Amino acid sequence: MKPQKKVPEIRVDTLQGKEWRLSQQRPDKFTMIVFYRGHHCLVCRHYIHDLAVRLPEFEERGVNVIAISSNNREKAQQSQGEWHTGELTIGYGFPAEEAAKLGLFISKGVFAHEPDLFFEPAIFIIKSDGSLYSVALQSVPFARPHFKDILESIDYINRENYPARGEA
Repeated sequence: MKPQKKVPEIRVDTLQGKEWRLSQQRPDKFTMIVFYRGHHCLVCRHYIHDLAVRLPEFEERGVNVIAISSNNREKAQQSQGEWHTGELTIGYGFPAEEAAKLGLFISKGVFAHEPDLFFEPAIFIIKSDGSLYSVALQSVPFARPHFKDILESIDYINRENYPARGEA
């Protein structure tokens, strides 16, 4: 996938009780999809909690937000409760095979507490027309973009009407 190209349909069940579809999103500015490793990941615990705390700041900027993992419903509910995710939309059961088609890195569980297969973190920022604005992919749980920095970047993008880059 390249910036400025349409992002393929993404569908996922949510803890809010309905299916989330990328094609049905109507953000003022962007949809931000935060793919996370799952309940087993301690880095995800803090990262997703930080996202939940900053959710109103994203909403104020016209950004729809969802956090998605391959966890089953029970594990996703456990994360929601233990991580204090508030109003954050949590998608669960997203297949690793589908994540791989989007370019995410897939890992095999190597520790007893890890699932057999899961995807590594990624953030997709998608324009309201469904085209990719930016993507941040990671092959390990560390060194993810900070949500404070993403908020500042969105302010700059909106203020300067900065175009998506990396399309060549």
